[in-house]
Order: sequence, then C-alpha cells, then structure tokens
Amino acid sequence: MGAGGFKIVLTAERCLMSDYHGSLFLGFCACAPKTMWHPFFYFRFICPSAPTYDGGKAKLAPYGTRKIEAALLAYGFPREDIVVVHPDKIRKFIGPETKVIGITSNDPLGRGPASTTFTGETGFFDGEPYDAWKFRELVTDPYLKRWGAKIVVGGPGAWQLEDEKARKKLGVDVVVIGEGENVVPPLFEKLVNGEDFEGVVYGDVVDVQVMPNILGGTVGGVVEVARGCGRGCKFCVPTLQRFRCRPLQDIVEEIRVNVRDGQTNITLHAEDILRYKANGVHVQPEAVKELFSAAKNVEGVKNVGPSHFALASVVEKPSLLKELSEIMEVGSKEKPWLSGQTGVETGSPRMIELNMPGKVKPFKPEEWPEIVEQAFAICQDSLWVPCGTLVLGLPGETEEDVYATLELMERLKPYKSIIVPLFFVPVGGLKESRGFGVKDMKRCHWELILACWDHGMRWAEELAIEYVGRMPWLARKYVLGFMRKVVHHMAGKARKEILRMMEEASKR
Repeated sequence: MGAGGFKIVLTAERCLMSDYHGSLFLGFCACAPKTMWHPFFYFRFICPSAPTYDGGKAKLAPYGTRKIEAALLAYGFPREDIVVVHPDKIRKFIGPETKVIGITSNDPLGRGPASTTFTGETGFFDGEPYDAWKFRELVTDPYLKRWGAKIVVGGPGAWQLEDEKARKKLGVDVVVIGEGENVVPPLFEKLVNGEDFEGVVYGDVVDVQVMPNILGGTVGGVVEVARGCGRGCKFCVPTLQRFRCRPLQDIVEEIRVNVRDGQTNITLHAEDILRYKANGVHVQPEAVKELFSAAKNVEGVKNVGPSHFALASVVEKPSLLKELSEIMEVGSKEKPWLSGQTGVETGSPRMIELNMPGKVKPFKPEEWPEIVEQAFAICQDSLWVPCGTLVLGLPGETEEDVYATLELMERLKPYKSIIVPLFFVPVGGLKESRGFGVKDMKRCHWELILACWDHGMRWAEELAIEYVGRMPWLARKYVLGFMRKVVHHMAGKARKEILRMMEEASKR
C-alpha cells in the first residue's frame, strides 16, 4: 500500500473482532447494555482484540468477512487492492485511492433477538448494546468518507438497515442482505468504477461448488460446514434457506488455513451440525463422525466443537453424541464437555404446529416436550451442554402456551445447561408481525423468566469455572469474579425484582 490507501478495505465492528479468549459463546455479551461492564474491562477481559500484523491488518477476522475477501479475489480483484483490517486501525489503510469500505455486523442497530431482550426500549435494561454502539462509532467516523469511499454493510444483521432512513442516518451507502459471494464482487466492481448502484442488494443462494475457500484465519476458528437449514421455522431466517453441505475436503482446507494463521481451536458451524450430509432431516451418523474425525486430525488442531445442533437430531440418533465425544476425547479437566447453541423455543406443541412444524421432524409436534427432555438427557450422558433458547411472544401465543413452556422448564431442571429467554423479533416469514417487548409481558411471562433465571443460577458458577479454563489468568479471574458476584450477591436481588415485576403484571 502506498500513501493512497487500499481500493477495498474490509473490516467488522469491534465486538466481532475478538476471539473471546477461545470462549466464543462469550460473544453474546456484546448484546448486553454497554453500562453492564466498563468498556475498559469489557474490551480487555471479555472481548480482547484479535491479533493483527503490519500495523493493523487482521490476522483473524469474522468468517463472513473472510468469505467476501475470497469471493473478491476469485472474481479477479488484485490481491494488492484488498485488505482486511482491525476497525481500530482502519484509518491507516484508507486514502485517496480507497473506493469501498465493507463492514460486517451481526446486529448494527441492536434489533436482534438477544439485544431487544436485554437492552433498549423493548428490553430489560436501558441503554445501547456494545455491538450496536461499536458499529455506530465505526460507520459514523467522518474519516471513512474523507475521500468519497462508499460504505457497504453485510452480515447476519444487515436486514436492520433495509430502511433507507436508517442507512442515511448512519452514512451507509449500500446494505447487502443475504448470501454475498455472488452479488458482492459485481457490486464492488460498480463502486470502484464509479457506476450507479442500488441502496439495497439482495443475495442469492450460493451453490457449494462455487463457494470460495477462505484464505485467512477466522475468529473463533469458525469453519462453515453447511449453510441454511430448511426446517422452515417461520421466525428464523436460516431455517428458511435451502440446506447445503460443503465438501469435506473444502472444510479441511479451511481448518488448515486457520491453523496456519495460529488459530488452533476450531468451531464447526452449521445450523445443525448433526445433519451434515443428512438425507433430508434424517441424520447420517457415519458422515458426522467422519467430519469430526477429519477436523480433529488436521495437524495442529487442539480443540473442535460445534456451533449449533438440533434436539430432534439428537433424539433420532441417540448414540451419536457419545461417539462424537469419544472421538474428541471429551471428559478431561481441559475438555470437560462440548457445547453448542440449540433451539428449545417453546414447550407448547400448539406453537410448534403453528410456527415451526419442521423443527420436530422426523417426529410429530405433539411429541416436542418429550423430545426436548430426551435430548437434554442424552446430552448430559454424552458430556454435551446445551445452550438453549426460548422465544417469548410468538404470534398466536396464549397463556396456556407459556405455561406449557414452564412445565417443560420444570422437567429440564436436572440437566446441566443454560436456557435463555428471547423476545420474538419479526423477521423471516413473520417479518410483518408485531414484535414483543418487556411492556407486553404478562404474569406468565415473568414466571418463565424466573424459571430461566433460577435454572441459570443453578448451573452458572460450575459452567463458568469449566468454560473459561483456557483464558489467561487475569481474564479468567475477572470473569469468574463477576460470575460469583452475580450468583452469590446479585442473584437474590434480581430474583426479588423479577417477583416484583410479576406482581405488577398481575395487576394490569
């Protein structure tokens, strides 16, 4: 790079540019209000910067950013025109030659399910979440447009910028919604050449044969195994996308790229890792075991874990989790368990039938509560810890549906897990529906919140001690100190506040 800067500069908001000390699920802390922890402590002990080189180039970057970098190079852009940088160092790489600045964000306006549950007008706490704050801080930096570069935003939260007023307020020129490998390169070509462009670009379904392999390491060691889901849950975008599995040789190659760049903890990403090379919704155990074995056997890899798994898949092949744990040698002090995110969503078969009938396949909606409990039991026996989610306020929800979820929570008490309640956000097939917020909560919802809180406090300290084992000593001490403060000193106060809100809701 000369004094003129790079033509194309790629980056992400600061909360995505962290490996979270190898504890990637701490990334959900970015959805908390920025007053929860002082920024100095948050960005040092919970969300430290990913490593850089050459003055600010990103050694590790979000997987989506790396995919766009690879797509641009495959399209024909010269390597010397493109750079992936840390957002705190972005000014060093912008100059008169810079035409496009591409920014990845999961939650640019703080309107995702976790953020709307815990922050802002609809959430439990006032204030702006860390991720939305850092996105706003980045895109509104006047230096980015000093020489007329166009700002393009993509990522899972890009739908939040579909509205033109929201884009103009932040100075965003283009938002790319959906899969970007096919549409971003020709868009960037237009922008580099100064041609006309649309403010919203919608991605299309990218075939696995043309998905370019990443060329640089990723935060969390994320490597995509499959894309889409196909189960058709109306409230979720990935489940509406066509399910595609990537070839094993491409997955292994991307793991090698990560190891080369110093990332030895690998996260295999899919909406349901157990459906790798599945026959429809039917799990193919040998393919899944081959995947984990191949990942583990890449030279230099220390740890391999899943991002997401489906409870119906766990129950369909109940011995598979234990076999995967054996492959990964789970059960030691250094690796006490595997964990992944999974959707419980509701304990009501009626809600399953109404909003997510594909979620329970190959079983029936009326079997859902039993499926969930069986899956949690299998996880516990297999040394897997589910990080489950519930959705409050789905369209058509009644008090009976909420109490059905409460009954399920009672059944899940014995199983080591975290279960997080989230407010319904109108996206996917329900984007025209009304969202849900704290002001909409009835007594039954507060009862459910209390059940989730009690469940979390039961397991929080034990899980935290086991989970943060790979952190540096000072960061581990800070995180564990905060968790013990919550469990031993703040939990009672929080419980009283939930009970107070429950009584207030009863009077409305």
